[in-house]
Amino acid sequence: MAEKDAKQIESIEHNPASAQHAFPPFDKQNFPSQLFWLALTFIALYLLMSRIALPRISSILDARRQRIESDLAEAQRFKEASDAAIAAHHKAVAEARERAQAFASEAREKGAAAAQARRKEVDAKLTARIAEAEKTIAARRSAAIANVHRIASDTVPAIVERLTGLTPTTDDVNEAVSNVLKRRKLDG
Repeated sequence: MAEKDAKQIESIEHNPASAQHAFPPFDKQNFPSQLFWLALTFIALYLLMSRIALPRISSILDARRQRIESDLAEAQRFKEASDAAIAAHHKAVAEARERAQAFASEAREKGAAAAQARRKEVDAKLTARIAEAEKTIAARRSAAIANVHRIASDTVPAIVERLTGLTPTTDDVNEAVSNVLKRRKLDG
């Protein structure tokens, strides 16, 4: 088939009568007009593109670029605002912790002071009670010693009389009982 096409092209080149049936864009007589229309169409398309289409595309690209820049600037503002809010939150949390620790420390100190005051109050009451008890004990001891002295003074003459058969004088008995009680007091 390729041979047939080659023979047809060769016959058209050698036979001008058969050239009327050739494809017009390949006809050598149409080249100058084709070049003219090509140049005219190129210039028209160039002017159309440079005056109308490209400025519109350029304005669309500029609008997109400006919108992207404004969106980025807004995002940066939001980021800075959120960073500031986070920093403020952290600062508020730290201050709240400090206040809570201060309150807890103050409460501990108040509790310790109240406990100390209560302990001093209780110690004072106990000291007063102990002093009263010591006075009572001393009074009872004195009463008991006086009672022992009286009982001893009453029973010693009877015991001595029974053992020895002699009755001692009251002054001798009182002196002997006092001496024994003094020795016991010094020993005890």
